[in-house]
Amino acid sequence: MNYATIKKHDVANGLGVRVSLFVSGCTHHCKGCFNPETWDFNYGKAFTGEVQEEIIKALTPDYISGLSLLGGEPFEPDNQAVLAPFLTRVKALFPEKTIWCYSGYNFESDMLTGKLGDADITDEMLRNIDILVDGKFVESLKDISLRFKGSSNQRIIDVQKSLATDSLVLWDEESNIDRKDIAGSSIDCCGCGE
Repeated sequence: MNYATIKKHDVANGLGVRVSLFVSGCTHHCKGCFNPETWDFNYGKAFTGEVQEEIIKALTPDYISGLSLLGGEPFEPDNQAVLAPFLTRVKALFPEKTIWCYSGYNFESDMLTGKLGDADITDEMLRNIDILVDGKFVESLKDISLRFKGSSNQRIIDVQKSLATDSLVLWDEESNIDRKDIAGSSIDCCGCGE
């Protein structure tokens, strides 16, 4: 698997300050995609063991809320084969941090039905992802006022609650806000010290 870039202090792709990995390879080819260069599976650099260690190191500080996966398409079968064991390792090392994933595939009709290659690998990915933003970007539904998604057809899914209840559970931002996610571990929300 190749990757396009790593952002070590990203605040746009999930709650809090995050490390974001932009993978290469996507077959959706959404009109108006903000990252069309990542459609090519050969774009960027190889996702080596050294790169994985760089991400692990970047995730270590307390102020980092977690890892975000974007692309490209993390759920392309070729990408899943590499990402699944990496996500398992990230969750084992940092169980308190969240993993967000952005995918053009649909949670129910693609991911839960085994349509994306090896169902066991897809299941491993889902077991480690906390929040999934699913659905292709649709340019005619683009809305810059939406938080954490580009078009109104996309959904923000609480994956672990959905798997536990065997029903779709959308992410509720209000019930998931943590002062650390908003302000960082060493800074409080208003500077008052409380």
